[in-house]
Amino acid sequence: MTVSLADLTDRMLTAARRAGADAADAVAVDGTAVSIDVRDGRLEQAERSEGVDIGLRVLMGRRQAVVSSSDARDATIETMAQRAVAMAREAPEDPHAGLADPSQLARDTDSSRLEMYDPSPEPDPSVLEEDARRVEAAARGVDGVSQVQGATAGYGHRRIHMAASNGFSGGYERSDRAISCVAVSGTGTGMERDWDGDSRIFQADLKSPEEIGRLAGERAVARQNPRRPRTGKYPVLFDERISSSLIGHLLAASNGAAIARGSSWLLGRDGSQVLPEGMSLIEEPHRPRASGSRLFDGEGLPTAERALVEDGVLTGWVLDLATARKLGLESTGNAARGTSAPPSPSVTNLRLTQGTASREDLIAQMGTGLLVTSMIGSTINPNTGDYSRGASGFWVENGEILHPVNECTIAGNLRDMLLALVPANDARTHLSRIVPSLLVDGMTLAGD
Repeated sequence: MTVSLADLTDRMLTAARRAGADAADAVAVDGTAVSIDVRDGRLEQAERSEGVDIGLRVLMGRRQAVVSSSDARDATIETMAQRAVAMAREAPEDPHAGLADPSQLARDTDSSRLEMYDPSPEPDPSVLEEDARRVEAAARGVDGVSQVQGATAGYGHRRIHMAASNGFSGGYERSDRAISCVAVSGTGTGMERDWDGDSRIFQADLKSPEEIGRLAGERAVARQNPRRPRTGKYPVLFDERISSSLIGHLLAASNGAAIARGSSWLLGRDGSQVLPEGMSLIEEPHRPRASGSRLFDGEGLPTAERALVEDGVLTGWVLDLATARKLGLESTGNAARGTSAPPSPSVTNLRLTQGTASREDLIAQMGTGLLVTSMIGSTINPNTGDYSRGASGFWVENGEILHPVNECTIAGNLRDMLLALVPANDARTHLSRIVPSLLVDGMTLAGD
Protein backbone atom coordinates (compact mmCIF):
# COMPACT_ATOMS: atom_id res chain seq x y z
CA MET A 1 0.00 0.00 0.00
CA THR A 2 1.29 3.48 -0.88
CA VAL A 3 2.48 5.42 2.15
CA SER A 4 0.74 8.77 2.72
CA LEU A 5 3.63 11.24 2.93
CA ALA A 6 1.28 13.99 4.11
CA ASP A 7 0.30 11.71 6.99
CA LEU A 8 3.97 11.06 7.79
CA THR A 9 4.79 14.77 8.00
CA ASP A 10 1.72 15.39 10.17
CA ARG A 11 2.80 12.62 12.52
CA MET A 12 6.26 14.16 12.82
CA LEU A 13 4.86 17.60 13.60
CA THR A 14 2.50 16.14 16.20
CA ALA A 15 5.39 14.24 17.81
CA ALA A 16 7.48 17.45 17.87
CA ARG A 17 4.68 19.31 19.65
CA ARG A 18 4.36 16.52 22.19
CA ALA A 19 8.13 16.63 22.77
CA GLY A 20 7.89 20.35 23.58
CA ALA A 21 9.16 21.96 20.37
CA ASP A 22 8.27 25.63 19.85
CA ALA A 23 8.08 25.11 16.07
CA ALA A 24 8.96 22.42 13.55
CA ASP A 25 8.99 21.46 9.92
CA ALA A 26 9.12 18.01 8.36
CA VAL A 27 9.86 16.42 5.02
CA ALA A 28 9.10 12.91 3.77
CA VAL A 29 10.44 11.35 0.59
CA ASP A 30 9.77 7.98 -0.94
CA GLY A 31 11.05 6.68 -4.21
CA THR A 32 12.06 3.91 -6.52
CA ALA A 33 15.26 3.76 -8.56
CA VAL A 34 16.13 1.06 -11.10
CA SER A 35 19.45 0.83 -12.96
CA ILE A 36 20.52 -1.80 -15.50
CA ASP A 37 24.13 -2.12 -16.75
CA VAL A 38 25.14 -4.19 -19.76
CA ARG A 39 28.68 -5.13 -20.81
CA ASP A 40 29.71 -7.18 -23.85
CA GLY A 41 26.08 -7.83 -24.63
CA ARG A 42 25.40 -9.43 -21.24
CA LEU A 43 23.72 -8.19 -18.11
CA GLU A 44 26.45 -6.96 -15.78
CA GLN A 45 24.49 -5.38 -12.95
CA ALA A 46 20.89 -4.72 -11.98
CA GLU A 47 19.99 -2.53 -9.04
CA ARG A 48 16.67 -1.56 -7.56
CA SER A 49 16.13 0.55 -4.47
CA GLU A 50 12.91 1.49 -2.72
CA GLY A 51 12.45 3.32 0.52
CA VAL A 52 11.12 6.15 2.61
CA ASP A 53 13.26 8.86 4.19
CA ILE A 54 11.93 11.30 6.76
CA GLY A 55 13.46 14.40 8.28
CA LEU A 56 12.37 16.63 11.17
CA ARG A 57 13.68 20.06 12.14
CA VAL A 58 12.64 21.45 15.52
CA LEU A 59 13.18 24.93 16.87
CA MET A 60 13.43 25.92 20.51
CA GLY A 61 13.42 29.67 20.33
CA ARG A 62 16.31 30.45 18.00
CA ARG A 63 18.01 27.09 18.53
CA GLN A 64 17.43 24.32 16.02
CA ALA A 65 18.28 20.68 15.35
CA VAL A 66 17.60 18.27 12.50
CA VAL A 67 17.13 14.50 12.71
CA SER A 68 16.38 11.98 9.97
CA SER A 69 15.54 8.33 9.56
CA SER A 70 14.51 5.70 7.03
CA ASP A 71 12.16 4.11 9.59
CA ALA A 72 8.68 5.63 9.55
CA ARG A 73 7.16 3.68 12.45
CA ASP A 74 5.34 5.68 15.12
CA ALA A 75 7.80 4.69 17.85
CA THR A 76 10.74 5.87 15.72
CA ILE A 77 9.05 9.18 14.97
CA GLU A 78 8.41 9.78 18.68
CA THR A 79 12.07 9.01 19.48
CA MET A 80 13.24 11.30 16.66
CA ALA A 81 11.19 14.19 18.00
CA GLN A 82 12.46 13.72 21.57
CA ARG A 83 16.08 13.56 20.39
CA ALA A 84 15.65 16.59 18.15
CA VAL A 85 14.23 18.67 21.00
CA ALA A 86 17.06 17.56 23.31
CA MET A 87 19.63 18.44 20.66
CA ALA A 88 18.05 21.83 19.97
CA ARG A 89 18.16 22.74 23.66
CA GLU A 90 21.93 22.22 23.58
CA ALA A 91 22.54 23.85 20.18
CA PRO A 92 24.06 27.33 19.91
CA GLU A 93 21.54 30.10 19.36
CA ASP A 94 21.12 31.22 15.77
CA PRO A 95 19.36 34.60 15.62
CA HIS A 96 18.44 33.98 11.98
CA ALA A 97 16.82 30.53 12.34
CA GLY A 98 13.07 30.27 12.08
CA LEU A 99 10.10 29.31 9.95
CA ALA A 100 8.37 31.55 7.45
CA ASP A 101 5.58 33.82 8.59
CA PRO A 102 2.23 32.33 7.51
CA SER A 103 1.64 35.39 5.31
CA GLN A 104 4.70 34.44 3.23
CA LEU A 105 3.59 30.91 2.38
CA ALA A 106 2.70 29.62 -1.07
CA ARG A 107 -1.03 29.16 -1.69
CA ASP A 108 -0.71 27.39 -5.04
CA THR A 109 0.76 23.94 -4.38
CA ASP A 110 -0.77 21.94 -7.24
CA SER A 111 2.31 21.07 -9.30
CA SER A 112 0.52 19.04 -11.96
CA ARG A 113 0.86 21.79 -14.58
CA LEU A 114 4.65 21.59 -14.29
CA GLU A 115 4.59 18.06 -15.77
CA MET A 116 7.33 16.75 -13.50
CA TYR A 117 5.95 13.21 -13.47
CA ASP A 118 5.33 10.75 -16.29
CA PRO A 119 2.18 8.79 -15.38
CA SER A 120 2.99 5.96 -17.79
CA PRO A 121 3.83 2.63 -16.08
CA GLU A 122 7.29 1.99 -14.70
CA PRO A 123 9.33 0.25 -17.42
CA ASP A 124 9.94 -3.44 -16.94
CA PRO A 125 13.58 -4.31 -16.16
CA SER A 126 13.69 -6.29 -19.41
CA VAL A 127 12.88 -3.09 -21.32
CA LEU A 128 15.70 -1.23 -19.57
CA GLU A 129 18.09 -4.11 -20.27
CA GLU A 130 17.14 -4.04 -23.94
CA ASP A 131 17.79 -0.28 -24.09
CA ALA A 132 21.22 -0.83 -22.52
CA ARG A 133 22.00 -3.60 -25.05
CA ARG A 134 20.91 -1.37 -27.94
CA VAL A 135 23.00 1.60 -26.82
CA GLU A 136 26.06 -0.64 -26.39
CA ALA A 137 25.56 -2.25 -29.79
CA ALA A 138 25.24 1.15 -31.46
CA ALA A 139 28.49 2.34 -29.91
CA ARG A 140 30.31 -0.86 -30.86
CA GLY A 141 29.08 -0.41 -34.41
CA VAL A 142 31.13 2.78 -34.83
CA ASP A 143 34.35 2.08 -36.72
CA GLY A 144 37.30 2.60 -34.37
CA VAL A 145 35.52 1.81 -31.09
CA SER A 146 37.48 -0.88 -29.27
CA GLN A 147 35.17 -1.41 -26.31
CA VAL A 148 32.22 0.01 -24.42
CA GLN A 149 33.06 0.81 -20.84
CA GLY A 150 29.50 1.35 -19.71
CA ALA A 151 25.98 1.04 -21.12
CA THR A 152 23.25 1.95 -18.66
CA ALA A 153 19.49 2.46 -18.67
CA GLY A 154 17.55 3.58 -15.63
CA TYR A 155 14.30 4.83 -14.19
CA GLY A 156 13.47 6.83 -11.08
CA HIS A 157 10.32 7.98 -9.34
CA ARG A 158 10.10 10.12 -6.20
CA ARG A 159 7.33 11.64 -4.10
CA ILE A 160 8.12 14.53 -1.77
CA HIS A 161 5.94 16.17 0.86
CA MET A 162 6.78 19.01 3.25
CA ALA A 163 4.80 20.44 6.15
CA ALA A 164 5.46 22.91 8.94
CA SER A 165 3.85 24.12 12.14
CA ASN A 166 3.24 27.51 10.48
CA GLY A 167 0.50 25.86 8.44
CA PHE A 168 2.32 24.97 5.23
CA SER A 169 1.69 21.61 3.58
CA GLY A 170 2.59 20.69 0.02
CA GLY A 171 4.09 17.97 -2.11
CA TYR A 172 4.83 16.78 -5.62
CA GLU A 173 6.06 13.83 -7.70
CA ARG A 174 9.06 13.55 -10.01
CA SER A 175 10.11 10.89 -12.47
CA ASP A 176 13.08 10.43 -14.76
CA ARG A 177 14.17 8.05 -17.47
CA ALA A 178 17.82 7.88 -18.58
CA ILE A 179 20.16 6.12 -21.00
CA SER A 180 23.93 6.64 -21.14
CA CYS A 181 26.98 5.13 -22.79
CA VAL A 182 30.75 5.45 -22.38
CA ALA A 183 32.73 4.31 -25.45
CA VAL A 184 36.47 3.67 -25.75
CA SER A 185 38.63 3.90 -28.86
CA GLY A 186 42.18 2.61 -29.35
CA THR A 187 44.12 0.15 -27.23
CA GLY A 188 46.72 0.18 -24.47
CA THR A 189 48.14 3.61 -23.70
CA GLY A 190 46.39 4.96 -26.79
CA MET A 191 42.90 4.46 -25.41
CA GLU A 192 40.55 7.43 -25.38
CA ARG A 193 36.99 7.58 -24.12
CA ASP A 194 33.94 9.78 -24.41
CA TRP A 195 30.26 9.49 -23.71
CA ASP A 196 26.72 10.55 -24.47
CA GLY A 197 23.50 10.26 -22.53
CA ASP A 198 20.02 11.58 -22.17
CA SER A 199 17.72 12.03 -19.19
CA ARG A 200 14.09 13.10 -19.48
CA ILE A 201 11.01 13.28 -17.31
CA PHE A 202 8.81 11.72 -19.99
CA GLN A 203 9.99 8.51 -21.60
CA ALA A 204 8.47 9.61 -24.92
CA ASP A 205 10.95 12.51 -25.05
CA LEU A 206 14.03 10.30 -24.60
CA LYS A 207 16.57 10.04 -27.41
CA SER A 208 16.86 6.61 -28.97
CA PRO A 209 19.57 4.23 -27.69
CA GLU A 210 20.97 4.06 -31.23
CA GLU A 211 21.51 7.82 -31.40
CA ILE A 212 23.13 7.92 -27.96
CA GLY A 213 25.44 4.98 -28.64
CA ARG A 214 26.48 6.26 -32.07
CA LEU A 215 27.34 9.71 -30.74
CA ALA A 216 29.31 8.27 -27.81
CA GLY A 217 31.31 6.12 -30.23
CA GLU A 218 31.96 8.93 -32.69
CA ARG A 219 33.15 11.21 -29.90
CA ALA A 220 35.54 8.57 -28.57
CA VAL A 221 37.02 7.95 -32.02
CA ALA A 222 37.45 11.68 -32.64
CA ARG A 223 39.70 11.90 -29.57
CA GLN A 224 42.29 9.49 -30.98
CA ASN A 225 45.95 10.60 -31.16
CA PRO A 226 45.70 13.76 -29.05
CA ARG A 227 48.54 16.24 -28.65
CA ARG A 228 49.35 18.85 -26.07
CA PRO A 229 48.60 22.41 -27.23
CA ARG A 230 51.09 25.23 -27.28
CA THR A 231 51.42 27.30 -24.10
CA GLY A 232 50.19 30.85 -24.47
CA LYS A 233 47.12 33.05 -24.46
CA TYR A 234 44.31 31.94 -26.76
CA PRO A 235 40.55 32.09 -27.13
CA VAL A 236 38.79 29.12 -25.54
CA LEU A 237 35.41 27.83 -26.66
CA PHE A 238 33.55 25.89 -23.93
CA ASP A 239 31.40 23.26 -25.63
CA GLU A 240 27.70 23.24 -24.75
CA ARG A 241 28.17 20.00 -22.81
CA ILE A 242 30.35 21.76 -20.22
CA SER A 243 29.60 25.47 -20.64
CA SER A 244 27.06 25.49 -17.80
CA SER A 245 29.98 24.97 -15.39
CA LEU A 246 30.99 28.60 -16.00
CA ILE A 247 27.53 29.77 -15.04
CA GLY A 248 27.72 27.43 -12.06
CA HIS A 249 30.67 29.40 -10.71
CA LEU A 250 28.65 32.61 -11.04
CA LEU A 251 25.78 30.99 -9.14
CA ALA A 252 28.08 29.74 -6.38
CA ALA A 253 29.44 33.26 -5.92
CA SER A 254 25.94 34.79 -5.80
CA ASN A 255 24.67 32.24 -3.28
CA GLY A 256 23.49 33.99 -0.13
CA ALA A 257 25.42 31.60 2.10
CA ALA A 258 28.72 32.64 0.45
CA ILE A 259 27.76 36.33 0.62
CA ALA A 260 26.82 36.07 4.31
CA ARG A 261 30.18 34.40 5.04
CA GLY A 262 32.01 37.10 3.10
CA SER A 263 33.68 34.44 0.93
CA SER A 264 32.63 35.40 -2.59
CA TRP A 265 34.41 37.22 -5.39
CA LEU A 266 31.04 38.90 -6.09
CA LEU A 267 30.94 40.53 -2.66
CA GLY A 268 30.00 44.20 -3.06
CA ARG A 269 29.18 43.77 -6.76
CA ASP A 270 25.39 43.69 -6.48
CA GLY A 271 24.15 46.01 -9.24
CA SER A 272 27.42 45.71 -11.16
CA GLN A 273 28.14 44.39 -14.65
CA VAL A 274 29.07 40.69 -14.45
CA LEU A 275 28.08 39.51 -17.96
CA PRO A 276 28.26 41.31 -21.31
CA GLU A 277 25.53 43.84 -22.09
CA GLY A 278 22.52 42.19 -23.66
CA MET A 279 23.05 38.93 -21.79
CA SER A 280 20.66 37.86 -19.02
CA LEU A 281 20.44 34.86 -16.72
CA ILE A 282 16.81 34.02 -15.93
CA GLU A 283 15.59 31.61 -13.27
CA GLU A 284 12.49 29.74 -14.47
CA PRO A 285 11.08 27.60 -11.64
CA HIS A 286 7.73 27.05 -13.41
CA ARG A 287 9.07 25.71 -16.73
CA PRO A 288 7.15 22.53 -17.65
CA ARG A 289 9.04 19.24 -18.09
CA ALA A 290 12.24 20.56 -16.49
CA SER A 291 13.93 18.70 -13.66
CA GLY A 292 14.39 21.76 -11.42
CA SER A 293 10.82 23.03 -11.54
CA ARG A 294 8.88 23.73 -8.34
CA LEU A 295 5.97 25.95 -7.25
CA PHE A 296 7.32 26.39 -3.71
CA ASP A 297 10.72 26.21 -2.13
CA GLY A 298 12.00 24.13 0.77
CA GLU A 299 10.49 26.53 3.30
CA GLY A 300 7.06 26.74 1.69
CA LEU A 301 7.57 30.11 0.00
CA PRO A 302 6.23 30.62 -3.53
CA THR A 303 8.76 30.57 -6.35
CA ALA A 304 8.73 33.03 -9.24
CA GLU A 305 10.64 33.76 -12.41
CA ARG A 306 13.39 36.31 -11.85
CA ALA A 307 16.41 37.71 -13.61
CA LEU A 308 19.52 36.87 -11.59
CA VAL A 309 21.45 38.89 -14.17
CA GLU A 310 19.63 41.40 -16.37
CA ASP A 311 21.31 42.96 -19.39
CA GLY A 312 24.63 41.89 -17.88
CA VAL A 313 23.94 43.45 -14.44
CA LEU A 314 23.79 41.34 -11.27
CA THR A 315 20.39 42.01 -9.66
CA GLY A 316 20.89 40.35 -6.27
CA TRP A 317 21.62 37.17 -4.37
CA VAL A 318 20.13 33.67 -4.14
CA LEU A 319 18.52 33.59 -0.69
CA ASP A 320 16.62 31.41 1.71
CA LEU A 321 15.08 32.79 4.91
CA ALA A 322 18.15 32.46 7.13
CA THR A 323 20.64 34.02 4.72
CA ALA A 324 18.16 36.77 3.87
CA ARG A 325 17.80 37.62 7.55
CA LYS A 326 21.58 37.68 7.97
CA LEU A 327 21.84 40.18 5.12
CA GLY A 328 18.82 42.25 6.10
CA LEU A 329 16.96 41.24 2.93
CA GLU A 330 13.92 39.20 1.91
CA SER A 331 14.08 35.56 0.85
CA THR A 332 14.03 35.04 -2.92
CA GLY A 333 12.19 31.72 -2.51
CA ASN A 334 15.32 29.68 -3.19
CA ALA A 335 15.46 27.37 -0.18
CA ALA A 336 16.30 23.74 -0.88
CA ARG A 337 15.68 21.08 1.73
CA GLY A 338 16.68 17.48 2.26
CA THR A 339 15.85 15.17 5.13
CA SER A 340 19.09 15.54 7.10
CA ALA A 341 19.99 19.25 7.04
CA PRO A 342 18.34 22.65 7.42
CA PRO A 343 17.28 24.57 4.31
CA SER A 344 19.98 26.26 2.23
CA PRO A 345 19.89 28.52 -0.87
CA SER A 346 19.77 26.85 -4.28
CA VAL A 347 18.56 27.75 -7.77
CA THR A 348 16.04 25.94 -9.96
CA ASN A 349 15.95 26.06 -13.78
CA LEU A 350 18.09 28.63 -15.57
CA ARG A 351 18.23 30.11 -19.04
CA LEU A 352 21.17 32.14 -20.35
CA THR A 353 20.63 34.44 -23.32
CA GLN A 354 21.70 32.64 -26.49
CA GLY A 355 23.59 34.27 -29.32
CA THR A 356 22.93 34.35 -33.04
CA ALA A 357 26.04 32.47 -34.15
CA SER A 358 26.35 28.69 -34.36
CA ARG A 359 29.16 26.81 -32.64
CA GLU A 360 30.79 26.43 -36.06
CA ASP A 361 30.61 30.20 -36.53
CA LEU A 362 32.42 30.75 -33.23
CA ILE A 363 35.07 28.19 -34.17
CA ALA A 364 35.68 30.11 -37.38
CA GLN A 365 35.69 33.39 -35.46
CA MET A 366 38.22 32.28 -32.84
CA GLY A 367 40.95 31.69 -35.40
CA THR A 368 43.53 29.82 -33.32
CA GLY A 369 42.58 28.44 -29.93
CA LEU A 370 41.05 25.58 -27.97
CA LEU A 371 37.63 23.94 -28.14
CA VAL A 372 37.13 22.37 -24.70
CA THR A 373 34.85 19.32 -24.55
CA SER A 374 35.77 17.93 -21.12
CA MET A 375 37.46 19.10 -17.94
CA ILE A 376 39.00 17.46 -14.91
CA GLY A 377 39.93 18.84 -11.52
CA SER A 378 39.17 22.32 -10.34
CA THR A 379 41.06 25.08 -8.59
CA ILE A 380 38.67 27.97 -8.06
CA ASN A 381 39.47 30.64 -5.48
CA PRO A 382 36.03 31.66 -4.14
CA ASN A 383 37.38 34.98 -2.81
CA THR A 384 39.25 36.21 -5.89
CA GLY A 385 37.61 34.29 -8.74
CA ASP A 386 40.95 32.88 -9.94
CA TYR A 387 40.19 29.91 -12.19
CA SER A 388 42.31 26.92 -13.25
CA ARG A 389 41.15 23.58 -14.65
CA GLY A 390 42.55 20.64 -16.55
CA ALA A 391 41.03 20.40 -20.01
CA SER A 392 40.89 18.35 -23.19
CA GLY A 393 39.21 18.90 -26.52
CA PHE A 394 40.33 20.02 -29.97
CA TRP A 395 42.89 22.46 -31.30
CA VAL A 396 41.60 25.06 -33.73
CA GLU A 397 43.76 26.86 -36.31
CA ASN A 398 42.61 29.29 -38.95
CA GLY A 399 39.06 28.70 -37.82
CA GLU A 400 39.13 24.93 -38.38
CA ILE A 401 39.44 21.97 -36.00
CA LEU A 402 42.89 20.47 -36.52
CA HIS A 403 43.38 17.65 -34.01
CA PRO A 404 42.39 16.49 -30.49
CA VAL A 405 44.33 17.78 -27.49
CA ASN A 406 44.69 16.71 -23.86
CA GLU A 407 46.93 17.23 -20.82
CA CYS A 408 46.57 20.99 -20.72
CA THR A 409 45.37 23.55 -18.20
CA ILE A 410 43.22 26.60 -18.86
CA ALA A 411 43.39 29.54 -16.47
CA GLY A 412 41.99 33.00 -16.00
CA ASN A 413 39.85 35.04 -13.62
CA LEU A 414 36.09 34.55 -13.53
CA ARG A 415 35.40 38.29 -13.39
CA ASP A 416 37.21 38.82 -16.69
CA MET A 417 36.06 35.55 -18.25
CA LEU A 418 32.35 36.14 -17.66
CA LEU A 419 32.52 39.71 -18.96
CA ALA A 420 34.08 38.40 -22.18
CA LEU A 421 31.53 35.67 -22.96
CA VAL A 422 30.32 35.27 -26.54
CA PRO A 423 27.37 32.81 -26.67
CA ALA A 424 26.48 30.44 -29.48
CA ASN A 425 22.91 29.41 -30.30
CA ASP A 426 23.19 25.67 -29.59
CA ALA A 427 21.75 25.24 -26.09
CA ARG A 428 19.49 22.22 -25.52
CA THR A 429 16.24 23.70 -24.34
CA HIS A 430 15.00 20.63 -22.42
CA LEU A 431 17.80 20.85 -19.86
CA SER A 432 17.30 22.46 -16.47
CA ARG A 433 20.21 24.78 -17.27
CA ILE A 434 19.89 26.14 -20.80
CA VAL A 435 23.41 27.37 -21.58
CA PRO A 436 24.93 27.45 -25.10
CA SER A 437 28.57 27.00 -26.07
CA LEU A 438 30.55 29.96 -24.73
CA LEU A 439 33.63 31.61 -26.24
CA VAL A 440 36.11 33.33 -23.91
CA ASP A 441 39.01 35.30 -25.36
CA GLY A 442 42.49 35.62 -23.91
CA MET A 443 42.69 32.63 -21.55
CA THR A 444 46.04 31.20 -20.50
CA LEU A 445 46.79 27.70 -21.79
CA ALA A 446 49.53 25.61 -20.20
CA GLY A 447 50.61 22.80 -22.54
CA ASP A 448 53.91 22.24 -24.34
